[in-house]
Amino acid sequence: MIDDENLRGDDSDRSRVAARSRVVANVAAHAAALVELSERLHAHPELGWQEHQAASWTAETLSSHGFAVTRAYLGFPTAIHAVAGNGSHRIGLMAEYDALPGLGHACGHNIITAISVGAAIALSEFADERDLTIEVYGTPAEEGGGGKIELLNKGAFVDLDLAMMAHPSPVDSAEARPFAVSHSHIEYQGKSAHAGAYPDRGVNANDAFLVAQVALGLLRQQLPAGTRVHGLQTRGGEAPNAIPEKTEGRWYVRAETLEDLKRLQPRIDRCFEAGALATGCELTSTPESEPYSEFRTDNRALELYREHARGLGRNFDAPAEQATMNRASTDMGNVSQVVPAIHPYIGLGCYPAANHQPEFEAYCIGEAANQAITDGATALALTALDYFAA
Repeated sequence: MIDDENLRGDDSDRSRVAARSRVVANVAAHAAALVELSERLHAHPELGWQEHQAASWTAETLSSHGFAVTRAYLGFPTAIHAVAGNGSHRIGLMAEYDALPGLGHACGHNIITAISVGAAIALSEFADERDLTIEVYGTPAEEGGGGKIELLNKGAFVDLDLAMMAHPSPVDSAEARPFAVSHSHIEYQGKSAHAGAYPDRGVNANDAFLVAQVALGLLRQQLPAGTRVHGLQTRGGEAPNAIPEKTEGRWYVRAETLEDLKRLQPRIDRCFEAGALATGCELTSTPESEPYSEFRTDNRALELYREHARGLGRNFDAPAEQATMNRASTDMGNVSQVVPAIHPYIGLGCYPAANHQPEFEAYCIGEAANQAITDGATALALTALDYFAA
């Protein structure tokens, strides 16, 4: 814990100690409600742009604590915006609540929402005396849909003085270093025919995908370090005795920066074009969202977070191979290009179970998850108070 005796040198130190005690008490007082919200989200996972229950439950929780809540924010049915206070310092807390297909909350977005709601409630107590406006953004479709980018394009976030969230992970890792990423929907259109009687009359859309994936596999040998290319075929045909007429898939390309991604993307596109050329199919490649950016961290806020998290018993000394868990991409990166931001990872102590695994989904409720909620909410709230201290 923080050694309060070392903080008693003057009035500002005494004020800091008092504020810390108030935040800790506030989060503790609301811990049961925050855990209940997290567990409800976990038990009812909803995919991106379909988070109707999650948005409603989050809005209800914030409204019950005095926040003015706008539902269907900026025209997006599952986005919300909640505000407390009317100060000159604007703090934005991100609540992600979409789940993964087939894996539920295996990325722990239920915990993210509870942390941000808890931090916002704790900070709302200081709104008048610290000249703060506390805002919670319910942001849909982080898992590939680029919800924050869509909100950003409509004018959200741009006037914030600090944007924050904390993401669950196997271990604590303060600084986010996500890849830039593009998300594409791939479709090949061929021609169906009886695979036994008239195969020569068909144009095989499944073969087009096979050629493209072979080309991608060979290209990986020549890709620069710090890049990732991965995806899956979501539709491979309709029947084994019919030449597949239409196939579809989803593909992600990751690089260190948006500039690196811009240089890499045409090489990936040519692999899919090769599938069309070799088979005679028509290729349609459609972006699922605008590309996610790399992250620009506000170092002063990050150091404050690290200090307060350590004071709560968090440990940032995990082995290097475990600390690499912070490389996942996020649309919070795009927000960080516009306003000061941090995106620390808060550990559940479950390594080697990691994000996007069923094992990790199981850890996103229970004792470790509940501790992450209270620690994350407390650390983010204290970070904001110190960041805007006179």
